Amino acid sequence: MTSSPEDSVDTEDPVESLVLHTTDNHVVHLTLNRPDSLNAITPDLRELLIQELQDASADPAVRAVVLTGAGRGFCAGADLRGGAGSAERIAGDVARTIRRGAQRLIAAVLDCEKPVIAAVNGTAAGLGAHLALACDLVLAAESAKFIEVFVRRGLVPDGGGAYLLPRLVGPQRAKELMFFGDALPATAAERLGLVNRVVPGHALEKTAREWAARLAAGPTRALALTKQLVNASLDTDRATSFAAEATAQEINMTTADAREGVASFVERREPRYHGR
Repeated sequence: MTSSPEDSVDTEDPVESLVLHTTDNHVVHLTLNRPDSLNAITPDLRELLIQELQDASADPAVRAVVLTGAGRGFCAGADLRGGAGSAERIAGDVARTIRRGAQRLIAAVLDCEKPVIAAVNGTAAGLGAHLALACDLVLAAESAKFIEVFVRRGLVPDGGGAYLLPRLVGPQRAKELMFFGDALPATAAERLGLVNRVVPGHALEKTAREWAARLAAGPTRALALTKQLVNASLDTDRATSFAAEATAQEINMTTADAREGVASFVERREPRYHGR
């Protein structure tokens, strides 16, 4: 649970406007839309975003997802201005809140069967940073920064941060980021392996669209199975990982795209994948 690094006050937003949704050439574009609060996550926004990701995962017409933020920030973390930090609690309340809230959101990204690209246009702090890092590919504007802001608030990282960060940068770097809570510029995040590519701010949307178009033109089921294998790889032993790989191969070879991929190779032409 985190608060915005730059607190501000805004009026209550209509629920349906909290996440903007557009679809273009089999790509769903999801935009967090609370720019006055740097897109800090309220319970309503979280639930809407989870539903959008689940819908994209289940829709055969969707073949890639792009996630970004409106305005000058990507996401400043969870919005705690409702008094969540000071309210009297019953034992177990916090754990239940985290399980049902931040962890469900991050799981929705990790479990989405379509590739998810984060287009980080500005500050990504706390849960907002973990939301970006849970995505399959991370693009960042040069002005973007990542902040493990929890320690500044006397809090323990949530939203899967202690799971994600060590897997991306190793335990020592993860502890450095979480212990000090310093802002990490996009270029430094790229050097650490947290970001795939840093681009000028004006080129972020264009680059995200280009990457998403390439993914949407790919073998969708093969990408889903590949994502599943990679995400599980660091949690399993070699035998389990090899068994999962063999099963994924078996499943994938029943798809039309796998047959098309082999046929195009034999016929020496570019494959034409349809996501089936």
